[in-house]
Amino acid sequence: MAATNCRDEHHVDSSDIVMMLTSEGVEFLLSGEGKVPLSATDGKTTCLFFSANWCRPCKNFTPQLVQLYNTLRTTGKKLEIIFVSLDRDENGFNEHFKCMPWLAVPFDVNLHRRLSDCYHVDHIPSFIPLSMDGKLMEEDSVGLIEDYGAEAFPFTKKRREELKAIDNAKREGGKLEELLATEGRNYLISKDGRKILVSELVGKTIGLYFGAHWCPPCRSFTAQLIEAYDELKIAPIQSFEIIFVSTDRDHEEFDLNLSNMPWLAIPYQDKTRQDLCRIFNIQGIPALILLGPNGKMISTNGRAMISLYGAKAFPFTESRTADIEAALRKQGDGLPHQVKDAKHEHVLKLDMAKAYVCDSCKKQGRFWAFSCDVCDYDLHPTCVKETN
Repeated sequence: MAATNCRDEHHVDSSDIVMMLTSEGVEFLLSGEGKVPLSATDGKTTCLFFSANWCRPCKNFTPQLVQLYNTLRTTGKKLEIIFVSLDRDENGFNEHFKCMPWLAVPFDVNLHRRLSDCYHVDHIPSFIPLSMDGKLMEEDSVGLIEDYGAEAFPFTKKRREELKAIDNAKREGGKLEELLATEGRNYLISKDGRKILVSELVGKTIGLYFGAHWCPPCRSFTAQLIEAYDELKIAPIQSFEIIFVSTDRDHEEFDLNLSNMPWLAIPYQDKTRQDLCRIFNIQGIPALILLGPNGKMISTNGRAMISLYGAKAFPFTESRTADIEAALRKQGDGLPHQVKDAKHEHVLKLDMAKAYVCDSCKKQGRFWAFSCDVCDYDLHPTCVKETN
């Protein structure tokens, strides 16, 4: 069998996949119905899918790729995918390929290794888009497909840039309906099933809350956020709303999570949830993105603002944060640095605390506390009864 020379090239832009396969002695491709000629890819955007049955990320990605393939083919897009197996044996290849509606290179461990070397595949799954004449168009597009689905077609650098520009426009454009609504949905939902039009939120300060029920830090932050939300909702001049963007694992978890929340949510089945995670580059949860009344982003660090200042942080601007900190410094300057309280055996020192429970009145505290360095004991400044 003749060996392809593309492994020795620095660029594969001129590589024609049909010519390469022919030079390797490949006479046909495989489909679910049997053998098909190499010419089956003529006139189509052809993509090489490097994957393996033993690879868990591959098996997770394949259903998404099947959905993309079927959607694009149904809408008349000229697309073909060729599976290049990196399975260790033919049984693994057959097991994996039976889930795929596209074509495959016949199983040959050595050939598949040469193809992966040729296209510089150093991890799987890997999805390499080629042009209609078989030339390399773009690098691995798995991430692009995970982010955008069928909208990623035809997987070119130009299309990647167009999609990023659309994301930037939604993030920075200040148009709430473009950010939160879709062509088939112009509303948000509440825990009791009500549908609230996105248009009713225009002009309000909005918090986009990214979280999940399976995440303990989320459950802890949700309690803090509910406290601040409830406090702000009873002040009618402060127009504030939170929208839950779920990263729960299934609909049941989402329903359980939302049942404990007094605010609105993106429906679980709506892909806008994933879009918002991408648009705002959410790297971890819980996360709270804050949008001003003009629809434009105020802060990506709403979690810290709520944790530190609660409802006092509203409307979450830099100037408001500066005012709070100045007032806290002034309050701290008026308190003693340490006290001896009749209720506790050790000296208590003045401390700045994000949140604590007072050991005297058992109520939640924030900002200043008198704390013990020896044991876990905290008092509100107003609960201190000094002794001489």
